[in-house]
Amino acid sequence: MKQTINDLIEAALAELQQAELLPSDLNINIQVNATKDRSQGDFASNIAMMLAKAARKPPRDLALLIVDRMPASSSIEKIEVAGPGFINFFLAGEVSHSVVSKILQQGESFGRSDYGKGQRIMIEFVSANPTGPLHVGHGRGAAHGATLANVLRYVGYDVHNEYYVNDAGRQMDILGTSTWLRYLELCGVELTFPSNGYQGDYVWDIAATLHRENGDAFQRSAAQVFYNVCDDAPLGDKEKHIDDLIANAQTLLAEDYRRVFDLALDTLVDVIRKDLHAFGVDYDEWFSERSLADGGLLENAIKRLNENGHIYEKDGALWFRSTELGDEKDRVVQRDNGHTTYFASDVAYHMNKFDRGFDHLINIWGADHHGYIARNKAALTALGYDAECLEIQLVQFANLYENGNKVSMSTRSGEFVTLKQLREDVGKDAARFFYVMRKPDQHMDFDLDLAREQSSDNPVYYLQYAHARICSVKRQCTEKGLKVSTHSANLSRLDNDHELELIKQLGLYAERVHSAAMRREPHIVVNYLRDLANLFHSWYNAHQFIVDDVELRDARLALASAVGQVLHNGLTMMGVSAPETM
Repeated sequence: MKQTINDLIEAALAELQQAELLPSDLNINIQVNATKDRSQGDFASNIAMMLAKAARKPPRDLALLIVDRMPASSSIEKIEVAGPGFINFFLAGEVSHSVVSKILQQGESFGRSDYGKGQRIMIEFVSANPTGPLHVGHGRGAAHGATLANVLRYVGYDVHNEYYVNDAGRQMDILGTSTWLRYLELCGVELTFPSNGYQGDYVWDIAATLHRENGDAFQRSAAQVFYNVCDDAPLGDKEKHIDDLIANAQTLLAEDYRRVFDLALDTLVDVIRKDLHAFGVDYDEWFSERSLADGGLLENAIKRLNENGHIYEKDGALWFRSTELGDEKDRVVQRDNGHTTYFASDVAYHMNKFDRGFDHLINIWGADHHGYIARNKAALTALGYDAECLEIQLVQFANLYENGNKVSMSTRSGEFVTLKQLREDVGKDAARFFYVMRKPDQHMDFDLDLAREQSSDNPVYYLQYAHARICSVKRQCTEKGLKVSTHSANLSRLDNDHELELIKQLGLYAERVHSAAMRREPHIVVNYLRDLANLFHSWYNAHQFIVDDVELRDARLALASAVGQVLHNGLTMMGVSAPETM
């Protein structure tokens, strides 16, 4: 309907320009929005106020001219000029009511479009280092990424979900070495565990598996393990301490080091995969960072940058001239010891994404990755790609509160609440919904106590309860033996304020979904659903549905069914269930 109104305004402006009542070179950007007050119509436009200065006319006078030139439309009952120059549009009753029939006919397809048809989007999200189980801080990125993928599919995009597995690098070596040190303790070796090793119980579990499957085959003495290792904090350098331990582990175990490393890696990737699946998040591909080097992609990326004139050598290292492309400083891609950097892996990975044929990339990263945006976009430009096709969203980690107190989380110390624990505590639905209620870059406090509540104060419960109420009314009709004809209902009987507001809200669903997709903000749909549920509960509490007047009963049940369908569609998009009983 917004498009219809937009077309009417365009036609009026064109006629005014032809009559030389408006300049021909106006910069026209028509905005049509749903009104909040029904007395002001169903939709309104401020076009007259936007063009008044350029047209050299008072806004209200210009609005009257625009309305006078608008062609007639059977969809519009009347048009009014209000206030300083707003143009208010009142829909014809049968037009606004027709959305109910459309919803009942289209069912789960209602609100979908083919806007993005033929365009391939990759969304890479979570991608947490597999150094421990996912905690509640990771849950927000998981919920946002999976929901955004659903929203984009809803408007026709071909979406590919991917998890980038950081199975190379220092953090994984710390995990592998931590596992081996715990294994040695199980072998009876007395040692002092490093303060910045991974200390969670899950490391003990992996070490126990290693010991059970290999006995004492990987045992070494404490003297060998700590040979030439610098002191730990506070007297020494704790980072060099763990690095020295890693070097000794690799030397002492030789080829067996990879067996320890891979056991820790594979165990935790499997844990992460299962946790995400239980959370309703699945991936089309789990991409290995290690494969970038093994497959020659890292070497090819650096070579390509060099061929394009963006690499130079300094102090034995290879540097990328990223300052020439908007970054704050040049970046090392290969150190003087020949080892490539994390950034080089990022370059190769993004090159690989485009080479796989994706039209647009969306990376969902933690807020602490802000400094990585400019350098990655610079690298894409240097490689010859359109950097605007890379979109990076930063997600703030969520803080968990219980009984008014913040719950601390530290992966290395092992003191954190896992995503699995959260899901088992409050349920998948509440966890998924709470995570996407706000814009991803906004600070979020996750209220554990509220998420547990089964009351109207809990937003997801309130939504699901609306759907369950609608299902309950349908069951009551069946139990009473009433024959209901919702598809042929006389919808003109829906004429009280509650019903008209509900119908108007239903008509906004497709627009809100489209807006959420274009702005990459699933919370727009969440807010819409909360408003819809609130309107429904108000209507339900004010009016009887199962009445003796058959025609009115059918009309109200048709509207209730339409509301239920939209709630079901929207909740499903959010990865949340729509229960029939509660």
